[in-house]
Parts: sequence; structure tokens; C-alpha cells
Amino acid sequence: MNNIRLTTNLKFICFWSILVFHSSHDFLCASDVVYFSDQTENAGITYYNTCGDKIKSYVVQAHGSGAAFFDADNDGDMDLYIANGSTLQTFQKQSGPGNVFYENIGNGFFADESEHSSLDHSGWGTGVTVGDINSDGLRDLYITNFGPNTLYLNKSKLFFEDISASSNIASNDFSASSAFLDFDNDGDLDLYVTNYVIFDASKIPATPNLCTFFGGIKVYCGPKGLIGAEDRLYRNEGNTQFTDVTQQSKIDQSNSYYGLGVVPIDYNRDGWTDIFVANDETPNVLFKNLADDTFSDVALLSGVAYNGDGETEAGMGVDLGDYDNDGDFDLYVTHFFTETNTLYENASSRFSDVTATAGLAASTIDLLGWGTHFFDYDNDGHLDLFVANGHVYPQVDEVNAGSNYRQPNQLFINTGNKRFFPVESDDALSISKVSRGSAIADYDNDGDSDIFVVNLNDSPTLLRNETKTPNNWIAIQLIGTGVNRDGIGSHIEIETNNSKQWRYVNGAGSYLSYNDIRSFIGLGNEDIVLSINVIWPDGNRSEIKLPEINSLLVIKDNGNNQSFPITESHKIYDWAYGN
Repeated sequence: MNNIRLTTNLKFICFWSILVFHSSHDFLCASDVVYFSDQTENAGITYYNTCGDKIKSYVVQAHGSGAAFFDADNDGDMDLYIANGSTLQTFQKQSGPGNVFYENIGNGFFADESEHSSLDHSGWGTGVTVGDINSDGLRDLYITNFGPNTLYLNKSKLFFEDISASSNIASNDFSASSAFLDFDNDGDLDLYVTNYVIFDASKIPATPNLCTFFGGIKVYCGPKGLIGAEDRLYRNEGNTQFTDVTQQSKIDQSNSYYGLGVVPIDYNRDGWTDIFVANDETPNVLFKNLADDTFSDVALLSGVAYNGDGETEAGMGVDLGDYDNDGDFDLYVTHFFTETNTLYENASSRFSDVTATAGLAASTIDLLGWGTHFFDYDNDGHLDLFVANGHVYPQVDEVNAGSNYRQPNQLFINTGNKRFFPVESDDALSISKVSRGSAIADYDNDGDSDIFVVNLNDSPTLLRNETKTPNNWIAIQLIGTGVNRDGIGSHIEIETNNSKQWRYVNGAGSYLSYNDIRSFIGLGNEDIVLSINVIWPDGNRSEIKLPEINSLLVIKDNGNNQSFPITESHKIYDWAYGN
């Protein structure tokens, strides 16, 4: 078992931050050990990623796969689904290693139920997202592929049915990330799918056309020079039927870029879900929901189309979070090496690139980022950042390009004064691999967030958060009846004596992946939550006063609520569907 105990420079960082910024925030002094352990093997996870050959002669071989944490059987813990790719040879023969589904059987262990569940799809899997599309209380899966996408309907008892053909969302594209959202506020979940480039496997030349990179090395070509594929928006019509409304919604007017990452976001807090798309080597888009079933791209006017220097960057992964606790949702986008990742701070629906002032520039410029997450690793009340890194060109190791193929992942600690500090180690959290998709969940139900990372042509990494901290926390799970079952698109406000925090219920984000739908809120040394206010997607509100802390609070959209020890999460559905 690989462990990570990060103590290097943390006491110095704490002292330095107080000295320079005159900050009274002393969480680094209170807990100077960050501790994650690699539990992949111990947990029974034997998945191995396949994505083309080692040389990477074609663009499809470099982008990897993602994963999803979700409760497939309503037993209160997070199960795990991992997409898997293929090779061009096996893909053309319509075979491959197949995707993998692991049931969480408790006590930190997973059991492979891929075949039993019928989730062992064997195409070229890229991404996965989760949502209850028919509001029957069971979460369904949508798998993006290089090739036709797949929709699995959850039939209960860990059995899924492929309904791709009948549902009208099995487009034959080179798809990347996707997200369920309720864009028309009608109570059911619609679907947005990012598509990358038009790439026909049947027309691949026997000898690849290569392009010249730094130092004269020959690498695969793309995406520049290839035709961008059109993203798609599907409206849920009920009865598991969807309609392609890409043109009708005017999404197509700012489309055909190289789409990779997507996150639904109500950036202006008007109650209508907007959509941010991270595009590779082309401008990002921010589709503002006009509340009439159409969208308008406001990325340029809102400040997120380009970085602060007005340059297009290679957008890969994206996440949203209120990192500065001011009540609106900021964006973090990962990029190619020689570009910094970008932190866009939201202020009254206008975004500013604050990457440099937040301390996130120098530490990311020589790395290539993919999956990313805002999450409060130590429950101190401030959202930290995780980034999964890995190059796309194996040949980069042959020259002095200032970067390597295998790269360390990163954890950035939020100091609470709009600054982040990178924490580095030679062990589990930042071990050098070629990482791609990543997902966040409290898979062991102990009140803190753990990390799962898919590594290209390699075994994955399951990182259990074992950081010892005296900080309090509360977890919130929404259950809708008049709205979608997980309350996707809801706003949550958490108020204590000395602070307010906000969360947006949204399992999408990162890169090709899906996260624990429960909201985890660190409280620091606060021992009382004064109130929790939920604004549901339909505009209705629920207020809960003085809930229990260090527990899971379940809130229904009819106002009923109940706290459970998080170790007894298996009880929540019996309570919820009986009340």
C-alpha cells in the first residue's frame, strides 16, 4: 500500500501566508499532515485501462477514459463504473476489454459485477454520466464512446438494460464528456454531449500522418487540421424518449469546436441552468439559458472564452465551485502544457482570470491537466483543488521539452484568502502516471472526500482520504419528487455563526467523469449550523434550522428532512420513499 504523508513546507507555508497576507486563517498550522493512501489493490479493483498502442499515432488513442461514482442500488454507498477504450485493431473487430462496474460492498471493498449487471460494454468507451431519466428512483447511465453512445436503464437489483436505440441518443460521434441537466425546468433530466472531432476509424491510413512537435519529434496530428464535431443537446420527452434539439435550442450557432469538458452551471443564479463547455484549441463557450428553450453563447462577454491575455487555450477538464465563498460559482479549466490552468472568478455574472493572483499559474504551466475538482479535502470550510495530469505525446520524453509523459497529480490547498498553495509529494497522491478522468466521492462513508483517477494504459488509482483533522462537517443529499430525483440544478446555502457557503448540485464536471451527488460541506471549528436553505430547480424552497452536524442530512422537496449517521446511509431510501 502506497501512502502519502505531506508535511514538507506546510508549517513554512502557514507562517509565510500569515506574514505576507496578514491572514488569521491558520488551518495549515492546525493540521500539518495531508494523508491519502492508495487503496486500489486492497479495494479489489483490477481494472486496467486500454487506449490505443503505446506510440499514440492517432488522436483517438490519447484521450483516455473516465469514471463515475454513483449509488446504483440505493444501499447508501457509492458504486463505481469505469469506461475503457480499445485498440484500433480490436475496435475494428467490434471487440475490446470492456467497461467495468464495481459494486461497493462496504468496508472499503468493491466486487466486479460487470457481467451480472450487463454493463460490460466493449466498444471504445470514453466518458460516463449518471441521472435518473425516468424518475423511478433508480440512477441510469449514459456512456460516451468513440462510436455510438450507450444509454443504460437501471432496472433494479444491479441489472441494467441497453435502451440506446429506442431512446434516440446513440449518436455515432467521437464523444467526450456529457452531463444530465434540466434545461427547461420541466422536472426531468435532459442531456448535453460534447463531441470532439470527426474521425472515421474505417478510413485510417495504414501509415499515420504525423506532425512535428518541439525538438523535431513526430507525433499524431490534431485536433487542428481536423473537423470539429458538433455537440448535441437532447430534450427528455418522457418514457425514456429524447429529442435532438441542438438546432432548435440554437446550441449549433456556437458549435463544431473541439469539445472535451462540460459542466452545467447557473452562473447568473436566475434559476435556469446554463452550460459551460471547455474546448480544445478553440474558444470556450458559455451557453446562457434564455428561459425559452433556447441558448445564447455569452462566453466572450462574460470573460470565459479566452484567458486573461485574450488567448485561446486547450480546454480539457472543468469544474465549478464557490472557492471564495461569495455566493456565486467560479470555474476552473485544465489545459495543455505551456499554458496555465485557468481559474475564472465569478463576480456578478462576469468572470475574471485570477489564475496568477490565486497562486495557480507557475505550478501548472509545465503540466497537462485533465480531471479536476473543487472539494474541501480537510473540511475547513474552503474548497481546495485537485488536478489529474498526464501528457498526450509519449515522444516528449525523447527531447528537452520542459515536460514529461508521466506527470504528478496535484492538490492545491485553499488558504481562505483567495490564494492556493500546491502540495507535492513523491508518493500516492502525486505519483507520476499518465492520468486522465477523475471522480470524487466519499466511497467509505467516513465524512471526507476520496479520489479515483483513471490512468492511460495503466491501472487506476483509488486514493482514500485519511487526513486527520478536528474539523466538523455536514453532508447533504436531496431527493426530489416534483423535480428530478437527485435535485440536480438545486442551490444550497449553508449558514453558520461566522460564515456562509454555497453548493450547486451537479454530479458532472471534471473530465469524462461523474462525482458523488451528495454535497459535502466542511465547517472547520464551527459546531452549529444555523440553517440550510435549498432552492430547488422549480423555484420552491426548503429551510432546515439547526441540523445535526457530522452526519448526512436528507432533504425532500416537500420539506421533510432527516439526519442519519453517514455509516447508516442504507436507511435513507426507506425513509425517503415512505415520507
